[in-house]
Formats: sequence, structure tokens, C-alpha cells
Amino acid sequence: MSVPATVTVASYNMRKAIGTDRKRRPDRVLHVLQEIDADIVALQEADKRFGTRASAVPHELIDGHGLYKPVEFGVSHSRLAHAIPFGERIESRLGLATRNLGWHGNAILVKRDVEITGTEALHLPTFEPRGAVVAELRIGGRDLRIVGMHLDLSGLWRKRQVRAILDHIRHCHRPMPTVLMGDTNEWRPRAQSLAELDGHYRFAATGPSFHSRRPVAALDRIIVDKKLKIDACGVHSSSEARKASDHLPIWARLVL
Repeated sequence: MSVPATVTVASYNMRKAIGTDRKRRPDRVLHVLQEIDADIVALQEADKRFGTRASAVPHELIDGHGLYKPVEFGVSHSRLAHAIPFGERIESRLGLATRNLGWHGNAILVKRDVEITGTEALHLPTFEPRGAVVAELRIGGRDLRIVGMHLDLSGLWRKRQVRAILDHIRHCHRPMPTVLMGDTNEWRPRAQSLAELDGHYRFAATGPSFHSRRPVAALDRIIVDKKLKIDACGVHSSSEARKASDHLPIWARLVL
């Protein structure tokens, strides 16, 4: 008889590594992730907002830290080099960082021993650029799909985005236990934008994660396939986490 495997997942809106003290400290973000010690982390606002939208946590810093490897999605945002003649030469001469970590701010980090078996970046319906990222993983000898997302400020677009993610997974991917994680921008626990998830998914009762100084809203959510058991979950509210972003990270330990 096989022994049940457990995996710890986490979601963190890292606010481009800018803390509540208004300092950009990517090393602080990695320290918070080290405190949580999750196997899989979905990040939101993981790249800078303007310009080349380079990663807010440099790849070299992640590599040097050694705990995680980023999931590569093979996509990039529009850059200066794409718009003007000699753009690549200008970027090089100015020393601009151009390598993003994910897609429209969504990124996934996994521990070094987690096998990545498939990846995809999704466009989501909206007025402003939004996306989601999908990683199919093998951990503890079992398959698990992770969807990282950052939903719109508009309830109407949130509903369309959730529906688009679920429809895409249903029609384009083989059946696999799935976890959706991210900043839903939804203040109400039973909002219409999340009603599409009823019947197939459950919400981990992690608790309020925003604002990090005084958490009153559960904007960040971990949404778990009913095939999986939630063993434990919560909000990580260390002193470092309360400074590193305006959101606190959330986590859940799942039985596969």
C-alpha cells in the first residue's frame, strides 16, 4: 500500500519586492519564503511594472539562495528592443535587466527536487494585460498541477477570468489534481466571481492576508481540487513578512 505524500504550497503577492517601508528588498522576499519552506510557491507582482518588466527578484539572487528554481514559461514581455532600431544594443549599453520571472507578474518557484513536466502561460480576458501560469509537476511520485493567477479589480472580469482558466484546463489538459493560487482581489468570501469553482474545488481557510500591517481581507486564496485533502493551512505573519510586502503570504499543506 502506498504511503500518502504531503506537499506544502504557498501564495505570495510580493508587491515587486517593495516593502511597507517603501524599500525594494528582493533578498527580504527570499528570506520570507525560506521561513515558510513550501515546496511550491506561486508569486504575484513578481516583475517590475514598467520598462522591460524584468524580475523584481534577480535570477542570480534566486540561484545563489539555492532553495528554489523558477519554472520557465518561455514567454517574454514587449521590450524596448522590439520597438526601436538598435534597441538591443541600447539595452545592453544601459545595462538594463530584461529577463522576467514569469508572465504578467505571475511566477512559480519550486524546490530543486520537484520535477517540472509541463508549463503554459495563459492570456486572460480583461481591459488591461493579465495572465495566469500553469505548471504540471511531479512530487513524491505523484502528479500535481499548479495555476498561479492575479485576478482583475473588476468583479465582472474576475468572473470571466476564472471561467477562462477552468475552461482551458478542462479542454486542454489531461485530468490531474489541480491547485489554483493567487491574489483574487475578491473581498467577499462567496462572491459570484468565485462561484464557478463550486462543486470541484474547496477553499483553504488560510485567513486574512491584506493589509500586512493589519490583515482584514482574505484577498489571497489557495483553491484546492476536492481530490486533495487539506491537512493544515494558514497565513505566515512573521515580523519579516509584515515588512516585505503589503500582503502576507498564505500556505497550505496538502495530502496527495
